[in-house]
Amino acid sequence: MKPVKIGLLGLGTVGGGTVNVLRRNGGEIARRAGRAIEIARVFTRNPDKPRICDLDGIEVVTDPWQVVNDPDIAIVAELIGGTDIARELVLGAIDRGKHVVTANKALIALHGNEIFARASEKGVMVAFEAAVAGGIPIIKVLREGLAGNRIEWLAGIINGTGNFILTAMRDQGRDFADVLAEAQRLGYAEADPTFDVEGVDAAHKLTILAAIAFGIPLRFDQVYTEGITRVTQEDVRYAEELGYRIKHLGIARRRADGIELRVHPCLVPARRLLANVDGVMNAVVVKGDAVGPTLYYGPGAGAEPTASAVVADLVDVVRTLTADPENRVPHLAFQPDALADLPILPMAAVETAYYLRLRVADRPGVLADVARILADEAISIEAVIQKEPRPGQTDVPLIFLTHRVQERALDAALARIEALEAVKAAPYRIRLETLE
Repeated sequence: MKPVKIGLLGLGTVGGGTVNVLRRNGGEIARRAGRAIEIARVFTRNPDKPRICDLDGIEVVTDPWQVVNDPDIAIVAELIGGTDIARELVLGAIDRGKHVVTANKALIALHGNEIFARASEKGVMVAFEAAVAGGIPIIKVLREGLAGNRIEWLAGIINGTGNFILTAMRDQGRDFADVLAEAQRLGYAEADPTFDVEGVDAAHKLTILAAIAFGIPLRFDQVYTEGITRVTQEDVRYAEELGYRIKHLGIARRRADGIELRVHPCLVPARRLLANVDGVMNAVVVKGDAVGPTLYYGPGAGAEPTASAVVADLVDVVRTLTADPENRVPHLAFQPDALADLPILPMAAVETAYYLRLRVADRPGVLADVARILADEAISIEAVIQKEPRPGQTDVPLIFLTHRVQERALDAALARIEALEAVKAAPYRIRLETLE
């Protein structure tokens, strides 16, 4: 059979890695797909820029529509990122009857509902394994491998930059700003690191995972998102003292009254496998009713790990080029007319345990005042850490670990605690997840 011709939009880290993997493993890939995969054209804004790949024999163009409009190209791989021009190009490719592979998590999280509906109308596939967790095949796991399960919850470290920062803060005793600067020097964080450290990148990915896990539409705008910029060195140290590690998690949980969708720092018991995922690595725990908890671990970014997922999607698409569109694996795992419009729960309705850090005046009765307010809101205390003040210090940190309680009760308690004259700064909370 003739090779399947593909076009690449974007020739950065992932695009270059995709070229390398396809060329190096072309024979093996053809054996798996049933046909050879041939790169016909690539789009790049800067054709003279040094690349990590060899482009001999590949036509390079500076207009992306030359790829989208090429009648010989059957599959378009969108690897340019962003959401504006990428959305136009992807919809344009779909309208021309081309299948699409993308690594663009923001595009899928924000515009996936529209894109998948258009693809269904046109009878083409949109594959997006590389959009979440780099080289970990978590989309395929949820969509196919665990198709016999009712997914109860999932929790993951799905942003390598944040995990690198928290790991270095713990292992090296460094402050957030210092480690962030190093992450930027090493290329793990962008010059503007907002999407990574404020949880936006993880929220994009959680949106996708939750839609596939629970059969709901993509709802990025309803994900509770909190970053790690307020986590201090002392928080990391106190968490260790209490037997926990701080991880920035994306959590999706099915409940009888709706779905929890949240990204925020968490205390995780140090004995848990997820607590021991360090550096830039990613990991996702998925709890199915039949299989129980399963863990998926690997690199969340990088040229060839992400290219591994892109090429796997290309192979999947090639395998199904002759398949009846009605019998393909649905984009979001569930048949489009079977998606459930379940409510996304507000954070006030979430129930978990909490780590609380207060800075209070060093005088008698303060601990009792705080404990009384917590008791008034039916919040039970599991542990307290109260350190002696350093010489010349007039206020001290006061650390509480609570038992599980609804967040609305904690909100009420913290409002009263912050109003105390002895409390010198706004209390800081970190939610605690045992992952049981």
